[in-house]
Amino acid sequence: MSLPLESDLLRTFLIVAECGNVTHAASQLGRTQSAVSMQIKRLEELADAPLFERGPRGVRLTGEGERLLPFARRIVGLVDETTAAMRVAPLDGPVRVGIPPEYSETILPAALAAFSERHPATEVTVLCGYSAQQAAALTNDEIDLAVVFDSANNASGEVLAIDPTVWVTSELHDRHLLRPVPIGVYWNSDWCREFAIRSLEQHAIPYRIAFTCDTAGGLRSAVAAGLAIAPLARSHIPPGCRALTATDGFPPVDSSRVVLKRSRHRSSATIEGLAAMIREAFSPLARAWEA
Repeated sequence: MSLPLESDLLRTFLIVAECGNVTHAASQLGRTQSAVSMQIKRLEELADAPLFERGPRGVRLTGEGERLLPFARRIVGLVDETTAAMRVAPLDGPVRVGIPPEYSETILPAALAAFSERHPATEVTVLCGYSAQQAAALTNDEIDLAVVFDSANNASGEVLAIDPTVWVTSELHDRHLLRPVPIGVYWNSDWCREFAIRSLEQHAIPYRIAFTCDTAGGLRSAVAAGLAIAPLARSHIPPGCRALTATDGFPPVDSSRVVLKRSRHRSSATIEGLAAMIREAFSPLARAWEA
């Protein structure tokens, strides 16, 4: 049907559908019951079909109302998104952000790209590195924001999520059954010595270092190929692999917090805007942690 639909009518339609009651919808909208009823009547006239069935306890959608519902949600959602975008002041200037390799191919690239697209006058510079590198870069005023892992729960900053590190094995190769178990670790890493290897030693699991590298991607590849088991963030487990649990005889490595840290040297609306975008990007992982 070709209709001159108004977003305000569709918004009222959605609230009434959600409440199932015109009186309750009117209260939520801050309008009188008669005003809401008139809007629904106007929308039904435009649709040339009844959208609600009236009953003694409220209303429910008709077949035509059900058909209109998803379109109304999309239209109202797009109007709200457009309004929000137009109200946001454009940001400009440089912003430098550090991200861990674990999220360089998953959570953060889309957020950084979306931020650059929304604020084309900004200059985003990214440092992909490990937590120790980023801490040094913050101290030296080389970056403005850093997303880091906090394994010891002592880093200051805004906690974005919890992303535990676990031992991971290939489902096809079962290297975790070997003794000594072949492990992959980061080259010359204090964290691997203090957390990953110590977790094996504390549970008397014999091991041998079968693979070393400087990147999370390298460890993922080693695990997927069946060369070794390796400590990886739970959100970073590659396809065809799984976390080793207490049932397998393996302890968790740590309960890392993902922390957003800010530089003490510089602040700006652009930096805070990117911080908000990073927070939003991690919200699904945060919800999974809270659940």
